[in-house]
Amino acid sequence: MTRPATPGPETEAHHGTTLKRGSLGVPAIVFFVVATAAPLAAVLGAGPVVFIFSGVGGPAMYVIAATVLLLFGVGFAAMSRYATSAGGFAAFASKGLGRYAGYLMAGVAVLAYAGMLIGLFGQFAVFAADLFSTLFGWSIPWQVIAFAGVVLIGAFGYLDIQLSASVLGVLMILEVLILVIFDVVVIATGGAGGINFDAFRAENVFTPGMGVGLLFAFACFVGFEATVIYGEEAKRPKVTIPRATYASILVIGVIYTVTMWALGLAYGSADVQEAATADPVEFVFAANTQFVGAWSTLIMRILVVTSLIAVLLAFHNTLSRYLFSLGRARFLSERLGHTHRRYHSPSVASVVLSIITALVLLAFVIANADPFTTIYLWLVGVGTLGVLVLQAAGAAAVIGYFVRNRRSRTNAWTNFIAPGLGGLGLLAAIVLAVINFPLLTGVTEGPATLLPWLLVLAAIAGLIIGAARSRGGRTVDLSTGVIQVDDAVAADPIVER
Repeated sequence: MTRPATPGPETEAHHGTTLKRGSLGVPAIVFFVVATAAPLAAVLGAGPVVFIFSGVGGPAMYVIAATVLLLFGVGFAAMSRYATSAGGFAAFASKGLGRYAGYLMAGVAVLAYAGMLIGLFGQFAVFAADLFSTLFGWSIPWQVIAFAGVVLIGAFGYLDIQLSASVLGVLMILEVLILVIFDVVVIATGGAGGINFDAFRAENVFTPGMGVGLLFAFACFVGFEATVIYGEEAKRPKVTIPRATYASILVIGVIYTVTMWALGLAYGSADVQEAATADPVEFVFAANTQFVGAWSTLIMRILVVTSLIAVLLAFHNTLSRYLFSLGRARFLSERLGHTHRRYHSPSVASVVLSIITALVLLAFVIANADPFTTIYLWLVGVGTLGVLVLQAAGAAAVIGYFVRNRRSRTNAWTNFIAPGLGGLGLLAAIVLAVINFPLLTGVTEGPATLLPWLLVLAAIAGLIIGAARSRGGRTVDLSTGVIQVDDAVAADPIVER
């Protein structure tokens, strides 16, 4: 393996190229991942859309998506026992498919996660501005809220990862709790017409609108792959990362499925699609007010904003670690690969990311772009498609890794069949995303319909950068810093080859 880049002269703030080892257990990583999925915000935003297109069978779309991702997760978790890195899928692709595939995925990863992060700042600004107006009568421009959010999230990203984990843990528990209260009350009372399982009947699942509903269900799982990104900071990564991967997919899948089922019961099988179509914005709030009470709906409106803070922090931490790993591997500036002397956080990458985020937002502000219909929908649409591409490439990388490393193989199901089936499911999701991209972004005409091509350009840019940086006898290896744990050694201590 290529040795990590030798750091430059140490400063008071930064030194070395190593993240804080052994600082995150399974619960902390699951908090990060579930926070990235933003269950409350996802249910409020994507839930009505899934019902609009899939009808009463909406909850089953989440079961299908979770099943596909669990199949992928089997191979993903198996490979993570042998290699894990802050470079995420870029490092996975490099290990499993070769360094040029890693370059391609590095470009896609940066664009995808940047799109998700910056787009979500637009959504956060809109919801927070509305909340301040409703609760306090304050009229705060969304621009002020967005840039204040960049500063807040950047500060957390700069500090110790355990602080972020603590904040995310509290926020995630609160948003999940409010959904659980709704679910329990609806199920206990029987909803509008009694308990039934119409949502999972084949005739209600396999409908003409299934494709679009399934696409939005997949979009709600974006972020679960971040488990491997925190592998360098995990306690006993050989054990922690597989457990966190399975736990994250299951927790997210159960939350979405049960809550969507409860929403279907609340409105009734015959009326849920019509209700979602009539008023998608208030769809969840209205049901919650009817069954739980107005007090709960007010709390839910507040928690939507805190949920978005959590997802912003999770995506910022994810992308800053990507940038850190790319700097450490010399794919980008080596300064990005330096960590903080005290916190061992990717502080340089975090600061650079905050500056880039602020500049992109400033460009949208100057262009007088709408924070929701333009910044949020456009960028999150591109980001969602990009993450699906990364996940599909990850499935291919798992198979490639075990083909090339026979000693690491366990069995055909784990190493080839399950990730292969998961990869096929993810390819189907990519096709759905491309075909239905106007629905995903709300853009039906104009230059914005060409946004998916940005991912192609990003991949090409990654390949060019990797090739250019490899000139002069120096090879850029995105697997630099990958932790490999020898089978003969207990998962703790970590052996880095």
